[in-house]
Amino acid sequence: MRQAFDPTSESYGHGNNKTGETKRSILHPDLKTIPRQPQVQLIGNGIVYDHEGLAEAKLKHPHHRTFHKTVVPQEDDLAYTRFYRWHIDAALYDLAPPKVTTLYSLTVPRGESQTLRYDDGTGDELKVPLGTTAFVSGATMFDILPKELKSLAVRSKVKYAPHPYVWMAPAHAMSTGLGIETEGLELPLEELPPWEEEKIKVFPICWKNPVTGNLHFQVHPCGVQELIVDPLPAGADREGALYPDGAHLKDLKEVRDIIYKMQRPAIAPELVYPHDWDEKDLVLFHNRGVLHSVVGAFAPDQVRAFHQCNLAASSDPVGPSEEDVAKYA
Repeated sequence: MRQAFDPTSESYGHGNNKTGETKRSILHPDLKTIPRQPQVQLIGNGIVYDHEGLAEAKLKHPHHRTFHKTVVPQEDDLAYTRFYRWHIDAALYDLAPPKVTTLYSLTVPRGESQTLRYDDGTGDELKVPLGTTAFVSGATMFDILPKELKSLAVRSKVKYAPHPYVWMAPAHAMSTGLGIETEGLELPLEELPPWEEEKIKVFPICWKNPVTGNLHFQVHPCGVQELIVDPLPAGADREGALYPDGAHLKDLKEVRDIIYKMQRPAIAPELVYPHDWDEKDLVLFHNRGVLHSVVGAFAPDQVRAFHQCNLAASSDPVGPSEEDVAKYA
């Protein structure tokens, strides 16, 4: 089914049998590869026995306590929660981002809903079902930007760190799950697994939807390392424009602050879709058009089991056209 959206794609979005080989990766604890179908991952919480060639799989639902700089107090842990990490399913190194991800729910624990806290000084909260997956639209993320940020978005590319999930593993996320706190904790490049400059990914901030022609703001905020801005096109209005002559920003805090400013409005409570899972739900989502996040906190004895599948695409996403740049810059 997944391959129907990209017939020539074959390997899992992070590479077949690659999710467990780098134990320093932040993804390592969350995914168990199905032996006979390495493009499919078993995810969830608790212990699952005799499943698709796995005699015993100890699953652990990602919890913000392991990743965020600040945390919900222990006494509130099962009543309150956070977005764990807003992201696109993608290796962001060597392989092209998958076009579609499928999630199939096998076992879904029942329980009380939880209150999701942003804890960023805004007072924003959102009532969510237990163990929801949260989604936001990349198209909306672009559409609601003010003029000067739309101009910046259509002119900019982001450069990701090599092996970004290993690079970011020692660092801490913001309380909204929308990026990393700049504390200098990222792994030095010389301590990463071997990498090649030509395999580092540089993507436009906006990805053009091949069907609608709309622009989707598609940035994985945790893995971004640099921001490359093209100058304004000839004849464009320079008044109020950011970096009108172009720029190559390498200061990590500056880069993160700019991306956060552009993405944060789109995760406002009223713009988030939190899916309420039932057993045997099959969700297919446009991985090049939305961002999503794990949410929730489970007790150790609550068993949750899902199949997740996405395939590294046969080509990279396409950015804004000259007409798009002329329109928004």
